Amino acid sequence: MSSSVAAPRPSAFATWLLAIRPRTLSLSAVPVVVGSAVAWCADARVNWAAIPLALIAAMAIQVCSNLYNDVADFERGTDGPDRLGPLRVTSAGLLTAAQMKRAAGISSLLATLAGVGLVYMGGWPILILGLASLVAAWAYTGGPRPIAYTPLGELFVMIFFGLGAVAGTTWLHVGAVTTASLTAGIAVGCFGAGVLLVNNHRDAASDTRAGRRTLAIVAGPRLTPWIYAALMALPYVLLPLFDLVLLKGGHAWLALGALPLSARMVMRFFREPPGPAFNQLLGRTAQVQLVYGLLLSLGLAL
Repeated sequence: MSSSVAAPRPSAFATWLLAIRPRTLSLSAVPVVVGSAVAWCADARVNWAAIPLALIAAMAIQVCSNLYNDVADFERGTDGPDRLGPLRVTSAGLLTAAQMKRAAGISSLLATLAGVGLVYMGGWPILILGLASLVAAWAYTGGPRPIAYTPLGELFVMIFFGLGAVAGTTWLHVGAVTTASLTAGIAVGCFGAGVLLVNNHRDAASDTRAGRRTLAIVAGPRLTPWIYAALMALPYVLLPLFDLVLLKGGHAWLALGALPLSARMVMRFFREPPGPAFNQLLGRTAQVQLVYGLLLSLGLAL
């Protein structure tokens, strides 16, 4: 006779940590740091009051997107028992859909409150960027055609967690969108897109059954690893441009210190079949972005 013991229910604190997905929250924080470093390198000016507000707004928008993604997938029935990714709290019955939507609303409100101060500092361009970011957070898994169910997910991550976030932060400091901020935005955004590609490659089989058409599904299992490799390589190819677009490029080459980590992630992507091991690869890809962003920011600030 065999018996089984149910896994203990996580605490309320642990449950909410699962919901907000803290392992990848650096994806919204790094662009703020990099955008500030670009402004300092170009003009030796930093609006110190804007940095904490930008961090709060960016991270709150990401949390809002994560929470709504969790409950939206549950309501669409796409988080089935064959899910390979980390536990989703709504489908697991740890939190109700109403609780998740309320928390997403609170995160949206927090982002809006921080955004009011940012709009006061940066004017209408920041207002447009903030509103577009909130709409994208909802549209990622909401509406009749969720972005997450199409091949455009990685592109939207590149735009909002790369170009928009870095250039918007630089605007708050110097009142201009610079070529350097766009270059840095592409570099940082590549890693964010890479994180999503890992997620979608892992879930390609179950996503196909659910009717999704993500980039990983459209590209197929042979091409997807090469797309990931390109996303992980392009940020280093862009490093020499900082010396061209900035009169004083600083020491952007310091970001090469993250190259061995990127190479290791690419090798793992090619070597390991899609499965639970990709959960670790997803978190490690976000960590590579963090290391690259901090080293790039340090090099630009020197």
